[in-house]
Amino acid sequence: MRSRVPHDGDYNDAMHLDPSSAALRSDTLVDRIDAALPQTQCRRCGYPACRPYAEAIVRGEAAINRCPPGGMEGVRTLARITGRVILPLDPGCGVEAPPRVALIDEDACIGCTKCIQACPVDAIVGASKLMHTIVADLCTGCELCIPPCPVDCIAMVAAPAAPPRLPRPALPCPP
Repeated sequence: MRSRVPHDGDYNDAMHLDPSSAALRSDTLVDRIDAALPQTQCRRCGYPACRPYAEAIVRGEAAINRCPPGGMEGVRTLARITGRVILPLDPGCGVEAPPRVALIDEDACIGCTKCIQACPVDAIVGASKLMHTIVADLCTGCELCIPPCPVDCIAMVAAPAAPPRLPRPALPCPP
């Protein structure tokens, strides 16, 4: 016997959800905040990725000024979305800087794969005991590949052809 998949009209009823519930509004706010974050997954905010940081902001557990890759523009955007006061960027999380990407010195790389394991966005390609390289278009500049490298062959360089600040998605934010 096939189970019936709810249609749009009865999905909330089937899931026992009230469309006006705080939980659904909270998810929408998390989505808006997550969309405004730069998606570097750098962990500088103290959370394992951008989405958990957005969830912590909604729960009131995190300030809106903990994202150095987003810079002050990001803080202003988060303030508009959340209705919170604009704060200066938290220096304990890092400083605002132009976009950068990792670059592997391929002559020095020993192929240990530690950088591949550390990369949250799969921007590093290579195989064990073979040279690795960065796919610059995928690299978010999170710097998480640098600490595990045993031969110090990874450097951060200016992102090729990147504007000084990466563009933000258009959001339906209240004024």
